[in-house]
Amino acid sequence: MPRALLSVSDKSGVVEFARGLAARGFDLVSTGGTAKALQQAGLTVIGISEVTGFPEMMDGRVKTLHPLVHGGILARRGRADDLASAAQHGITLIDMVVVNLYPFVAAAANPATPFAALIEEIDIGGPSLLRAAAKNFEDVLVVVSPGDYEAVLGQLDRSGGPSQAFRFDLARKAFGHTGSYDTAIAATLETVTAGDEGFTRAAPSGAPSSLTLSLRKVRDLRYGENPHQRAAFYEGFGSHPGFEVMQGKELSYTNLLDLDAAARIAMEFTEPAAVVIKHTNPCGAATGTSAADAYVRAREADARSAFGGIIGLNRPVDAATARAIVSTFIEAVIAPSVEPDAQAILAGKANMRVVVPRGSVSGAASGTNDDLEVRSIVGGVLVQARDVVREAHDAWPAGDLKVVTKRQPTAEEWQALRFAWRICAHVKSNTVLFTGPDHTIAIGAGQMSRVDAVQVATMKAAAIGPDALKGSVAASDAFFPFRDGLDAVAAAGATAVVQPGGSVRDQEVIAAADEHGLAMVFTGRRHFRH
Repeated sequence: MPRALLSVSDKSGVVEFARGLAARGFDLVSTGGTAKALQQAGLTVIGISEVTGFPEMMDGRVKTLHPLVHGGILARRGRADDLASAAQHGITLIDMVVVNLYPFVAAAANPATPFAALIEEIDIGGPSLLRAAAKNFEDVLVVVSPGDYEAVLGQLDRSGGPSQAFRFDLARKAFGHTGSYDTAIAATLETVTAGDEGFTRAAPSGAPSSLTLSLRKVRDLRYGENPHQRAAFYEGFGSHPGFEVMQGKELSYTNLLDLDAAARIAMEFTEPAAVVIKHTNPCGAATGTSAADAYVRAREADARSAFGGIIGLNRPVDAATARAIVSTFIEAVIAPSVEPDAQAILAGKANMRVVVPRGSVSGAASGTNDDLEVRSIVGGVLVQARDVVREAHDAWPAGDLKVVTKRQPTAEEWQALRFAWRICAHVKSNTVLFTGPDHTIAIGAGQMSRVDAVQVATMKAAAIGPDALKGSVAASDAFFPFRDGLDAVAAAGATAVVQPGGSVRDQEVIAAADEHGLAMVFTGRRHFRH
């Protein structure tokens, strides 16, 4: 009879799968908790100790590491000498290995997991079983995902048995599974410090000494930024929950970039917030009393640019928000969820992509900058910590903010300055933008100088009206290197400015602000975005 070895930490579907194997004539060999689950379901199970002649020992650290197990997996069925060796030593062949590994990733994700407990979640026998089975894939089926159980049973029923292509695909998945597992272990141990009093885990103080990426292709994309560029979307194994496309056309490369930019800004706020993105830059952003209110205000901040934009929301899409969204042409929406009555409304725009996260989404206000961001360049990659606008998490004035002018901001200006700073940090540099207390008015993004950025913003504001920027506040993602940028901000009509400071000509810029009667705040922290 064919023999299957089952030892899984993720037991979803394993009982039903084992029943299917038994019905197809397989003997079931199992270990520990998996054996118990199968036996409780009424299945006949051969314990691993019956195979090896040794008890599971050392709290389960040693159970499958034995020639009677690995010989049964690695024996090549087409080699007479392998089969003779197996017969000589009483090795029964194993035709299928069903293993997924100890939940190290889940344990590592919990900062409260003690180091000793974390070490115990490092699987030894499991990866060995998988690598052996995957190496001998032509003779042994290796199964790491419950999602493949149904397909495996189907292949077993196929005339001639499982195809070589199917076997090879399972083997690739197995090597990917063990590879990502080792990567997770190595990355986690980078956060551990060994000292005289033991081992402690902490946020990494610098970039890791080595960086291994383990990525799984989700899908091929139609093309990249341009039709002549090949592209695909990958996500990390077990790192992030990913997202679900609820409706609409296939997501493109640029859609995904814009959705990321939209989510970053929307999640910057705890109050209802919305943003409309074009080419990774916001053309409008706002907070409001509801998602619908915030969205309409964000859209109307630059209605012409918002046409065909990407929307980010930090609240579920309700019916009112859905009606506002479908009233104009929008490419895609990302939001925490979509309420049932809103789904029918959005469905009226069948091509519009609607995306929601598969798991919980933490706003930037509750996030950390420990996550690494990786970007390729010619000849290598650049790695940096995620930029979090930490200094804007609390209501202003707060923290290390420094008013450097003679005039203090008013209460309304403080609110507007904080809002402007949170948006400014997510706009391509160089940027200067103008806002009210809860909505953008004009954004000058990605210019070669700060004066140019102001001029672009004032040009856009002119479409609203000659006094659109009167009484606004301005934010600059980096310092003003000369006073001309500050003079341009004052001429545009702003009454207060927020910037990081740090220029050798700060005093000249401060003097200019005082001449114009502006209030100016230094944050002490720059937010370039390239």
